[in-house]
Amino acid sequence: MPDLPWYVYAMLLAPLALVLFAAAYKSLQVRAAREWPSVPGKVVISNSEMRKVRVIDSAREDGHRFEERNFANIVYQYAVAGKQLRNNRVSIGEDLGNFEVAETIAKYPVGLAVTVYYNPLHPNEAVLERELPKGLWGCLGIGTVFVLAIVFGSAFGLNQISALVSSRLADSKYAPLVVAFAAFGVVIALFALALQRQASLAKRWPVVTGTINMSDIESYRSASTDRVLRGQTMYQRTVSYTYSYNNVSYTGIHARLASNAASTSSWLVSKFTTAYRDGAPVKVYVNPANPSEATLNPGTGFVWVLWIFVALFLAGAYLVATRG
Repeated sequence: MPDLPWYVYAMLLAPLALVLFAAAYKSLQVRAAREWPSVPGKVVISNSEMRKVRVIDSAREDGHRFEERNFANIVYQYAVAGKQLRNNRVSIGEDLGNFEVAETIAKYPVGLAVTVYYNPLHPNEAVLERELPKGLWGCLGIGTVFVLAIVFGSAFGLNQISALVSSRLADSKYAPLVVAFAAFGVVIALFALALQRQASLAKRWPVVTGTINMSDIESYRSASTDRVLRGQTMYQRTVSYTYSYNNVSYTGIHARLASNAASTSSWLVSKFTTAYRDGAPVKVYVNPANPSEATLNPGTGFVWVLWIFVALFLAGAYLVATRG
């Protein structure tokens, strides 16, 4: 095993631990919901709805941002002890938005008779589905094995590669730097290739007409560092538009596939991003597999910048290896 500090492994495995903790917590909620009584109910509203979701963003001073996402708004009515109640929670699982919106609306049309499971201690808490997705723990188990294999396999592999490179350099002390430069270059290249493939697919997505809700340049403070008490002021193009696909309305926020690029210069953002007039009609490329995913421009935008970084990192690896 590579001799790396424990906190390196902790940082790499932290996301996996959070996912497993969330799944365990949800399993306990499902177990509790199995004891909830049920009453008949009726769907009274079934449509799509845009909601602002708070998203963790460590790059910002506040530590979060708000993002517009699409949800299936299924409102059902039911009665407990003679009191009429309403709720719009479908599943015991968390709905993060932008997922199976049209499918959920089609599953629960207005007027449908449903079985409502409610919390006897708090009858206003209710769900229509109280089971987690089948095979969840099996998928998490397989995913855990893959993550552990990638984390420890990569660490071990880089250690072995570093040892191999050391044996071929005139000065072995530069081996870690050579490997690091080359690894960064390969990772960025893979990211650039993924963006180009996504853009190629997006250009073949169905095109519908949408309407710009808002197009503006947002400013915010970046997170502070050890050297400064307050971060720099950052600028970012924010675009919001509405569109309809298969008779379901959606809200989109990605003008390009690679959105959310920020800069310390408002001039650069205004110069290299597209400004849209509020209320203007636009062409929207919609992912038919998930209509919540859309873009106004399927181009890759700044992908050429990524290839420049790839060239710089690989050139750096070559120069360090040959000249030290």
